[in-house]
Amino acid sequence: MASTLLLFQLASISALIGMTMGWKGVMTRYSGFYDLPTAWSNIFWGLLLGGVYGRLAHDAVISPYLSMLLDDNQGVVNPLNIIIICVLASVASHFLLRRGRVRKGSSQTTSGWALGLATGGMISMIMIYKTMEVKDEFGFNYLELVITIAGIAVFSPRCEALITSYHGHLMLKGKRWGAVLRSSFWRCGYMIMFPFAMINLLAWIFIIPMILIFTRSSNLWIWESIPSEGKKRLRKIWARQARMNKEMSNEKHNHNQIDDSSE
Repeated sequence: MASTLLLFQLASISALIGMTMGWKGVMTRYSGFYDLPTAWSNIFWGLLLGGVYGRLAHDAVISPYLSMLLDDNQGVVNPLNIIIICVLASVASHFLLRRGRVRKGSSQTTSGWALGLATGGMISMIMIYKTMEVKDEFGFNYLELVITIAGIAVFSPRCEALITSYHGHLMLKGKRWGAVLRSSFWRCGYMIMFPFAMINLLAWIFIIPMILIFTRSSNLWIWESIPSEGKKRLRKIWARQARMNKEMSNEKHNHNQIDDSSE
């Protein structure tokens, strides 16, 4: 059995890698067209929220669930605990996204992505740690362990980022407390499926397609939060990049043709 310190280090590194991957793509695509300092400040708040949220989830959901699987005498996880924890996390996210600094730049969507990414990173660290801690009891082989850790590290932060970004998108649409209810619903699903994924690889068949579908939608949420002037500038940049890529591709094709003819 590996030492506690080693397990913690492996879990932390895996979670940080997942957070980094979650930042790329959605946030880097629109870099320069949203309030980056505010987004980074929400990374800090997300770490704090994720620490509390993750600890509550560990004590009330994850540990009881694993104990129930290992001991037939243990009772099932109380569904009310899942609902309460998820509602509290959604309410906390809501108040963080209602701060004047966030509303001033209409950056609820991008700030929500950053907030959720950090929150999910903290929870994924806990789940990865627990997975490695109980691997012997569940008889995981190394391939199953690597797949499970990689799945949690990559998809747990992204899932929380999608939920909180969608929360911010609904806030921009004026659906304030409706956003809390919807994000609470999705967090309940998250809190059910990811602990299940810790011990059963079949869970990823349901988790991954849903995340990929909503990741495509997240681009639209962030696009709608960008001011009209920013959208015009962004379209010009993308058009310029497309022309440059096309020209480089044509030059490479012509160069290859010259080389072939010379031979």
